[in-house]
Amino acid sequence: MQPVNPIRRDPAPSRLRYRLQRWMLTPGIRIGFRVGVPLALVAAGIAGYLWDAERRAELAQLAVDLRTSIEERPEFMVGLMAIDGAGADLAQDIREAVPLDFPVSSFDLDLEAIRGTIAELDPVQSVSLRIKPGGVLQVDVAERVPAVVWRNREGVAMLDATGAYIDDLLRRTDRMDLPLIAGDGADRAVDEALRLLATAKPLGQRLRGLVRIGERRWDVVLDRDQRILLPSDRPVRALERAIALSEAQDMLERDVAVVDLRLASRPTLRMTSDAVQEWWRIRKINGSGQ
Repeated sequence: MQPVNPIRRDPAPSRLRYRLQRWMLTPGIRIGFRVGVPLALVAAGIAGYLWDAERRAELAQLAVDLRTSIEERPEFMVGLMAIDGAGADLAQDIREAVPLDFPVSSFDLDLEAIRGTIAELDPVQSVSLRIKPGGVLQVDVAERVPAVVWRNREGVAMLDATGAYIDDLLRRTDRMDLPLIAGDGADRAVDEALRLLATAKPLGQRLRGLVRIGERRWDVVLDRDQRILLPSDRPVRALERAIALSEAQDMLERDVAVVDLRLASRPTLRMTSDAVQEWWRIRKINGSGQ
């Protein structure tokens, strides 16, 4: 008998197996099995561990305790607040506006919110904050400088050179070192008022102040109830002309009640009532003599 030849198996993979091998060799699948599967197993393990509510609470408390232990380390604690650039009254106002309970962790300080609170105080022009080594909250303040006293319907207040409100005064005599302005809208024209006050320096102690009229122009008030009525347009030049005329002819030393310069082409003088009566008396005498 002839020996039966064994059936040789085809070494080539089947079509399905070939496609499976090709699919396994793609970069995305290889990375998925190398990285994704371990990560999925780890995530499944963590999810299983955190499935218990008590375990989640323990982990949350552990995180809180860890953060607290870091925040309350001595190098992160702030023990006091130092204020520079502010007077005693303003410093007290700042401490009342920012009532911090020291010691406090620097992580619990919202410096931007604190800066905004201090900046809202009227006497504060600008403020900066920083935490210095040694646990000191340093507050550097630029305080507004009073430039004028403003008398208005509500009372008497101090303003800076920009017209910003600083503080109220009980009476005008509390700050006799500052010039006086009055009238509605005077606070919105402090820059012009300061130029007029500088121009009026030759008037010396005779100057009593400036009054804003109709929120558009100024009256210069002198002693002896004299007034210089300035125009709304170029008031500084008009005041310079009035002072020059007075120095040349002693105009303001005479019985003049009002110097009206509102019309540049036609300045007007108004005499006092006593001067007018005296003038009529002299006219009558001269008239009877004729």
